[in-house]
Amino acid sequence: MYRRPLLSAAAVRRLVSGAAYPRQLIHRDVCLTRALFACQQARFSSQRLPPCRSYHISTQFRNVKDSSQHTEEEVGAFTKLIEAMGFTGPLKYNKWKIKIAGLRMYTCCVERINYNDFFEKCALPDTLNSWFLIAHLHVWMCLVRMRQEGRAGKYMCRYIVHSMWEDVEQRIKIMGISAVHRKEALKSMTETFYGAMFGYDEGVLCDDTVLASALWRNLFSHQCEDPRQLELMVEYVRKQMQFIDALDGEDLLLTGEVKWRPLVEENAQSILKAVKPTYNDTGL
Repeated sequence: MYRRPLLSAAAVRRLVSGAAYPRQLIHRDVCLTRALFACQQARFSSQRLPPCRSYHISTQFRNVKDSSQHTEEEVGAFTKLIEAMGFTGPLKYNKWKIKIAGLRMYTCCVERINYNDFFEKCALPDTLNSWFLIAHLHVWMCLVRMRQEGRAGKYMCRYIVHSMWEDVEQRIKIMGISAVHRKEALKSMTETFYGAMFGYDEGVLCDDTVLASALWRNLFSHQCEDPRQLELMVEYVRKQMQFIDALDGEDLLLTGEVKWRPLVEENAQSILKAVKPTYNDTGL
């Protein structure tokens, strides 16, 4: 419960004999008493709190072109109108090129990963669900990176997700699962996909504890008893996010080529310099 600041003895006497004392002076005394009490309380609390971190103040202003932050693309009224209706307006690059790059990026999320390392190091069962959880983690990292590339990147994200669900459905059909169970499996995977997206987004923006909690809920399905496995995966996600964030956005939009760092490596803190991909005049 909040407590009102105490009044001084003089102010109390004046309040008791309020008929003979002007209201303006009473209000002034009460305000002064509250201000003195607040200053005294702030002085005591500042002695108990640890010293604040000093801020770095620079007199040099950063140029807009040198900033690493991505700015929103300026679009016209017609583009805003057709996109509000559910269509996609003109983009910086050809849409078919972006679709092909999105398919390649999803292929990198599926075929350039050593799943056996995850099965062994993280004690995950060799099942379709474990494959989906590992692939989804890498797809999410690509979506986070491509959302930074404006409208073209968001368009590419939609096609990456579209390619993922087509691949998942084909894999379920190959396993010979009936249509009823296939529908239930796809529904469960969809709920897992979007739920894990929110958890991973929160984890990558917060500290390692929140990220470890998201990995424990989604990747390990609440069944991780070894904290070293969680530590390994937190380190893996952090270094992969750092690595793909250093890749050139234009190259990703035109090629979709992503090379993942290994699950276990000696110097995980170092950023490997990615080989710049080559493509022809048509972006392929």
